[in-house]
Amino acid sequence: MNTWLSIALAAAGGLLLAWLLVIAALLTVRPRGSLLTEAVRLLPDLLRLIPRLARDPSLPRGVRVRLWLLLAYLAMPIDLVPDFIPVLGHADDVIVVAAVLRAIVRRTGPQALNRHWPGTDDGLAAVRRLAGLPAMTNP
Repeated sequence: MNTWLSIALAAAGGLLLAWLLVIAALLTVRPRGSLLTEAVRLLPDLLRLIPRLARDPSLPRGVRVRLWLLLAYLAMPIDLVPDFIPVLGHADDVIVVAAVLRAIVRRTGPQALNRHWPGTDDGLAAVRRLAGLPAMTNP
């Protein structure tokens, strides 16, 4: 019985350490300053953008799979960071979306983002900043 307790404690400790590493990663990739607040306001448009990108057959399959996995994560009722944790609790979805968008834009370029954006030009400018892109010179 003592062996099982040791295994259970080691597994719980490993899960806790993995969760803490995920929190540290989210803190590292989170948008800085007012961009996080702006991204929270853009979340409805981002939620329309992601399925549009995921259904685009011109994008590589790996990119589309990442987008469908992102949608599944956003639909889950359980978050990586519980809502009672200040700032990150409510912003973890936005941080995950920003990280995935950055990875996708690096792989595919900004054209797909520009082509599928459902919101305003100002919103697109904010999403481009969120994805780590420069502002558009001529929208």
